[in-house]
Amino acid sequence: MSSDKQDGFRPRRPANIDGFFAGNQPNRPRQPIFRSSSPDLQPKQRTIGEMAKVQSSELLSSPTEDTKILGLDEHAPRSSRQAETRVPKSRKPKRNWKRVVKRSGAVFGILILLVGGFFGARFYKDIARLTGNHNPFSLLGLFHPGHLNNQNGRVNILVAGNSADDLGHNGAELTDSIMILSLDTRTHSALMLSVPRDLWVNIPGNGHAKINAAYPEGGMNLLQKTIEQNLDIPINYQVLVNYTAFKDLVNAVGGITIKIQSPDPRGIYDPSLDYTTRNCCALAKYPNGNVNLNGKQALNLARARGDAYGSYGFPQADFDRTQHQRQMLLAVKDKASNTSVIANPLKVSKLVDAAGNNVRTNLSLSEIQALYYYTKDLNDGSIQSSNINTLDGKPMLASYMSPNGQSALIPAAGIDDFSDIQAQIKKLFSSDPVVRESANVVVLNATNTVGLATKQGNILSAKGMIISQVADASANQAATSMIDNSGGKKPSTLAALKSLYKGTIVTNPTLSQTYPGADFIILLGNDMVPSTTTQ
Repeated sequence: MSSDKQDGFRPRRPANIDGFFAGNQPNRPRQPIFRSSSPDLQPKQRTIGEMAKVQSSELLSSPTEDTKILGLDEHAPRSSRQAETRVPKSRKPKRNWKRVVKRSGAVFGILILLVGGFFGARFYKDIARLTGNHNPFSLLGLFHPGHLNNQNGRVNILVAGNSADDLGHNGAELTDSIMILSLDTRTHSALMLSVPRDLWVNIPGNGHAKINAAYPEGGMNLLQKTIEQNLDIPINYQVLVNYTAFKDLVNAVGGITIKIQSPDPRGIYDPSLDYTTRNCCALAKYPNGNVNLNGKQALNLARARGDAYGSYGFPQADFDRTQHQRQMLLAVKDKASNTSVIANPLKVSKLVDAAGNNVRTNLSLSEIQALYYYTKDLNDGSIQSSNINTLDGKPMLASYMSPNGQSALIPAAGIDDFSDIQAQIKKLFSSDPVVRESANVVVLNATNTVGLATKQGNILSAKGMIISQVADASANQAATSMIDNSGGKKPSTLAALKSLYKGTIVTNPTLSQTYPGADFIILLGNDMVPSTTTQ
């Protein structure tokens, strides 16, 4: 091998010489350099020729350890040389799985924090818009249900819907949908009562107008005051919703299914075009039976009332529309309560987004959490759905033309006479079985004591019975007696009357014919006359 090739050689791996790595030091001498002051200890200097002779003679002499290692010992057996020249295959270093898991967990944790932070920020923003409370600590209410304002366990929520989301809609600020959601926290039951938007009422401080004009005049507070004054319904909370909520909520839960039950065999059809689809489709065209709705279809159905030419399947117009709205609310509730939605963070986020974008309420987050606690197990069978016009199984409202030419609705008893409607609402909202039976009772004074029948009539009225008449009986009697004409349909009222009056049940065909509409006739005897104390 020539010296030029030797000088150009670079080992594949650095050779260790006296603890130094020589890979980057090609000119470093291969023998250690001794430095000493004694000439005897200095290495003997040789010429290049002498060094070559020495190296050649050493290689040709007995094999050294180095030649054995390199497999150059020609005297060794062939098999031994082959074995010695084998270089063991390099092994991959063992992977430290603990370190891999630790690093992967850290990365996953960072991703969770980022995603959680993103959804957390959106959740806070939506809740702040929904409740109007921008204090971040209000989110703690999510974990601590609050106390709900109520009347003897009943929570009444005024829900109003407008078209503020539809900029092309004339009168978009009018609350075209008005509903009372009432929850009985004692019986875990609920009801939805729709109030017709055309109801002619006295709006406090503004005179008579349709009830849907109250919100533009004074916001939700004036609408609440109008409801309380005319319908005698105490309101605990308010919720304002724009119609886009139907679309967004339905889309968030992946669509809903409702049942169309029209008296028309063709189903329902409203060819009107709303302001956002004037170049497209009719508001509603569905057969009777179950129909699947996406968000846009739900929004259109919430607006359809069948008042356009060619419509069918809407015999009660706006009352049919509010019935469809109540159906869709229940369908959204059922779908949102499904495990597939609750366990899906994306769908939950979409639901919260839909609420934050379209709903405003004076409920706090802790109160919303309390409402969820009371309603999470409600099934459709425990939620009653009604409208004012059919509270008593007969029309409670009549058509009316206002002085300014508006077509409106008034109580069947006359303008501003809401007494019958209030009585039926009281019956509907009560969990007391006596109140719900709303029995018609006639009280007759069969004594000489003046005012006895009026006094007892007031007591029975306070218990929820309807006192249709108070009068005097033709004859005095010692003990109180009762006539039961209810045919067993008012058992709770009968039990209450037996508890109040220890008299017997009698029959009297003459009195029954005189008061044909009475479920019970009470004949007060002298046993009900208060005793007087003399001194």
